[in-house]
Amino acid sequence: MTYATDRLHEEIAYVAYHFHWSLEEILDLEHHDRRRYTEQIASLVTRSGPEA
Repeated sequence: MTYATDRLHEEIAYVAYHFHWSLEEILDLEHHDRRRYTEQIASLVTRSGPEA
C-alpha cells in the first residue's frame, strides 16, 4: 500500500508553512514522524485559536 501523493503534499505544505523547514528536511522524516508533527501543529493551532 502506498501513501496518497495528495496527502503527502498536504503534510509537506503544512509542516513547511508552520515550521519553515525545507522540502529536503521534511522528506527526510519517517512517515510516522511527519504525521506526528502535523498532529502536534494542529493541536497547537487549535489551542491558540484564531490569529488576531
